[in-house]
Amino acid sequence: MSKVYKYGNNVDTDVIIPARYLNTADPKELASHCMEDIDGSFTKTVAPGDIIVAENNFGCGSSREHAPIAIKASGISCVIANTFARIFFRNAINIGLPILECPEAVKNTDNGDALEVDLNSGKIMNITKNMTFQAEPFPPFMRGIIDANGLIGYISKLEKNLK
Repeated sequence: MSKVYKYGNNVDTDVIIPARYLNTADPKELASHCMEDIDGSFTKTVAPGDIIVAENNFGCGSSREHAPIAIKASGISCVIANTFARIFFRNAINIGLPILECPEAVKNTDNGDALEVDLNSGKIMNITKNMTFQAEPFPPFMRGIIDANGLIGYISKLEKNLK
């Protein structure tokens, strides 16, 4: 089970990882400042496997890859939202951060709830409220990118298979 950190609409990349920390590409350093401008307790309480749930347009703003890197490095296993900014969506997949769009799950999930997510089927179970929701699962090639820890890992696997 994973603890939920729930946020509202238009959580932008400057809130996910403030620009003042963009002088590094170190995932651990980025993670240490993740969400600090919107949730000062996030980095102190987040645990591996926890989940972010947000409303509309999560990851809007700049196109920097630092935002999904910071989220993933903080231990977040999945982000569930009503909608994602398109560039954030692509960047998240590129670095192997699973994201799901599921308005019903967002509507019926509160901060602190316990969730279980099956990425293969897209099933989201709110353990706290004994409710189940269905998100669209990833197509096989996108699931392959996520399973390979991102696009670079996926391409490396393809190259090895061609040899």
